[in-house]
Amino acid sequence: MSRALLELEGVSRRYPSAAGEAGSGPLVLDGVSLVIAPGESVAVVGPSGSGKSTLLNLMGALDRPTSGRVRLEGRDLGELGDDELARLRNGKIGFVFQAHHLLPQCTALENALVPSLVHADRALRRGAPERARELLARVGLAERAGHRPAQLSLGECQRVALVRALINRPELVLADEPTGSLDERAAAALAELLGELNQSEGVALVTATHSPALAARMARRLELAGGRLRERP
Repeated sequence: MSRALLELEGVSRRYPSAAGEAGSGPLVLDGVSLVIAPGESVAVVGPSGSGKSTLLNLMGALDRPTSGRVRLEGRDLGELGDDELARLRNGKIGFVFQAHHLLPQCTALENALVPSLVHADRALRRGAPERARELLARVGLAERAGHRPAQLSLGECQRVALVRALINRPELVLADEPTGSLDERAAAALAELLGELNQSEGVALVTATHSPALAARMARRLELAGGRLRERP
């Protein structure tokens, strides 16, 4: 395997107890260790409530582990402050969730551009509209760029969300049940698109999914159960 893009070392996560005491509630992740290489595609499967979303939130610096370390390109995320983590997320990580979270008042193109508006790189910001149009065309939405979410199907909204995740040229895309709200046909189309963009963009892709079809498109499959992560054939 090539150099590590993302490393988890002995990561555990407990949530607060019913009394609100931090780190004293249920153990969701138990000593998880994992290495993701640049450009790799990985599926994380497991039953509902097994901690898949928690794992992705830790990978994406949306949450901090109770113990253990998370490193992105060698940087220990636990040593970074909230502002530094926000800049890192914006520049290095793209997110796709089960609910697309598009802004209802904005067009597909405007939604795709949102992460670029606060990027530190001026050249990237200047080039973002052209890149957004190119990506929208690649996902079959060139003619829908001026439409608002209410005028789009759920599958189209998820494709816009995928373009939004890619707009800043991230090293890593985290997709949490990206096909969960879609019908079978739209889910299959999005699964194929995720695989294609993983290859063409050279971005590492980690997706948490219940879908065997989506998991099968990833080069590597992991199962999360009882707080532990194991490789699946």
